Amino acid sequence: MQKTLLICCGATAREVLAIVKGNGMGHMQVESLPAGLHNTPQFIPERVREKIRANRDQFERILVLYSDCGTGGRLQAVLDEEGVEGLGGAHCYEMYAGAAAFASITDEEIGCFFLTDYLTRHFERLVIQGLGLDRHPELRDSYFGNYKKILYLAQRDDPD
Repeated sequence: MQKTLLICCGATAREVLAIVKGNGMGHMQVESLPAGLHNTPQFIPERVREKIRANRDQFERILVLYSDCGTGGRLQAVLDEEGVEGLGGAHCYEMYAGAAAFASITDEEIGCFFLTDYLTRHFERLVIQGLGLDRHPELRDSYFGNYKKILYLAQRDDPD
């Protein structure tokens, strides 16, 4: 088995670790970047590049478990430059819903706000504080005014 590094978002790290451990994939190591980067997606590509370069010599293979995540294709450009595979797709929500279901959901209602276990647990820090709504509540309608639907995508079957 190739020694493999999985680079993922902090929002998905719990599930990725569960898959790796639950399937006895001892040859895989998981490293995550802060989930808060989604509030500033322009920084995701370079942070991923830094993680790739810092670890390239210790692993035979590196996989990046990110979708585009609002980088406007810049993350894919970094992956291409570094010769590393990624998930593809527009958002991690696609991973949880499945590509066909995600396309159907967004085709039906483009103004859909997706919630995951992670986002729900950390909503105050990531959304309220992270987007400055605690300091500027008047921004609420600017941020959320176009959403027409909320969809909760469970990351795991967990009562917490």
